Amino acid sequence: MPLALFALAISAFGIGTTEFIINGLLPELASDFGVTIPAAGLLVSGYALGVAVGGPPLTMLGGRLPRKTMLLALMVLFIAGNLLSAVAPSYGVLMAGRFLAAFAHGAYFGVGSVVAADLVVPQRRASAIALMFTGLTLANVLGVPLGTWIGQSFGWRATFWVVVAIGVVGLAGVLALVPRQPRPAGGLMRELATFRSGGVWLALAMTVFGFAPVFAVITFIAPIMTGVGGFSPGAVPVVMALFGVGLVVGNLIGGRLADRAVMPSVYGSVGLLTLLAVVVALVSGNQLAFIVAITLFGVAAFATVPPLQTRLLDAAAGAPTLASAANIGAFNLGNAIGSFAAGLTIDAGLGYTAPAWTAAVLGAVGLMVAGVAGIQSRRLAPA
Repeated sequence: MPLALFALAISAFGIGTTEFIINGLLPELASDFGVTIPAAGLLVSGYALGVAVGGPPLTMLGGRLPRKTMLLALMVLFIAGNLLSAVAPSYGVLMAGRFLAAFAHGAYFGVGSVVAADLVVPQRRASAIALMFTGLTLANVLGVPLGTWIGQSFGWRATFWVVVAIGVVGLAGVLALVPRQPRPAGGLMRELATFRSGGVWLALAMTVFGFAPVFAVITFIAPIMTGVGGFSPGAVPVVMALFGVGLVVGNLIGGRLADRAVMPSVYGSVGLLTLLAVVVALVSGNQLAFIVAITLFGVAAFATVPPLQTRLLDAAAGAPTLASAANIGAFNLGNAIGSFAAGLTIDAGLGYTAPAWTAAVLGAVGLMVAGVAGIQSRRLAPA
């Protein structure tokens, strides 16, 4: 694989760390700002919505820039958002910093997916995308547990300063290793015309509901562990690291399987994710069983990513950049829906196992959408 893919993965590591880090720091943030756990959880939903609404417009604005220049500009924006978060004097300012960093997230992974796919032969596209997303998954193995420990030991602001430093390293990696590519061909109108395709919209909906179960569970993993499973707060980073190992493994498996057959990979990964959400709910009171279940849940979670992103690129063939950014937004719209819906169930007094049941319902919807998308793609396939 080209070295440029590893440069993309470095920045993805920083972005992944800032996206997921809030999950392990909800109790500290809620205490510091005097808000409830579900209110602190809105920092996850707010970030996800920032990705969903920010990625496509930024991609459109940068459509006349070379892709490397666009990636560099996005990393500068990411660093600025995390600087604001590190010095935030209030909950509202922290939310604003998260929202700013999220704008960079959506466009970065959208443009980066296209760059990664163009660096290899067509038969290796899903694996190349998976390698870039490996940075995101490694963030859960290394960045998030370390950031959680730093936040618990030295205060949550120290965690954001570390994220800023990672962003600077990522910026340098893109500058040094990613080759310059020409401006996207065809212009904005060609990119927008892609959205006339029903296949593109089905692919986006499949991403929203196929990935929503992940954040329905993970947003509230700390209170699930401590409130239901009887874990100590110090166990949260360890279990999150194991979840992150699952993400890395699932991402690589998903890339390999999607290179062979995209839609069967979607059915299998989303179906397994839905089933494991039920298992997590059932075993949340048993510490050992919960650890095994949440690790496997991580495997299934990121096994969905390469096939969902590759399916979108297939549906938007010829003008993929804006559609790819929109699909990253769709992942994060799913994140927002999952975490928000799970928070509502907790507020309704249904307990800390309710997020896992919510995840199962969302996954079932994702499977139904995938089934419709599969039927539609077979109808349009040449005879």
